[in-house]
Amino acid sequence: MKNTFIILALLLLFVSCKQEIKPTDIAKLNGYWEIEKVVFDKGEQKDYGVNESFDFFEIKNNKGIRKKVMPQFDGTFLTSDSFENVSVRFKDNQVFLDYKTDYAKWSEELISISDKELVVKNQEKKEYHYKKAGPINLLNDGKKTK
Repeated sequence: MKNTFIILALLLLFVSCKQEIKPTDIAKLNGYWEIEKVVFDKGEQKDYGVNESFDFFEIKNNKGIRKKVMPQFDGTFLTSDSFENVSVRFKDNQVFLDYKTDYAKWSEELISISDKELVVKNQEKKEYHYKKAGPINLLNDGKKTK
């Protein structure tokens, strides 16, 4: 009986730790995100140092785009015409980001989102941890970054 109680208590603790993502949280996706690490399904992880590219999200009414951008030393970003269409899907107590290009479709589960951090999990159970990013201006030329 005592062991059953301990197991139930641990299970409740585990379940209650997952962030509930609300529709109003989706706006936090908008902007630039820099990958920090990938956690693999068996617990090992790969840390990223300096990144040459960021992910840029622009979502309105649960639809939008994600594209890769490259920050420049003057605070601007290099971009290309390539992007992925993104749809936000709420299913049961989960939130998914459904991506689509002319060549492929895939989904990632949105695990957590805040003003500073983003975590998504793909179908291979890899968790991608991002931090909010912005322009870089190392030239110190007094100009505002774009």
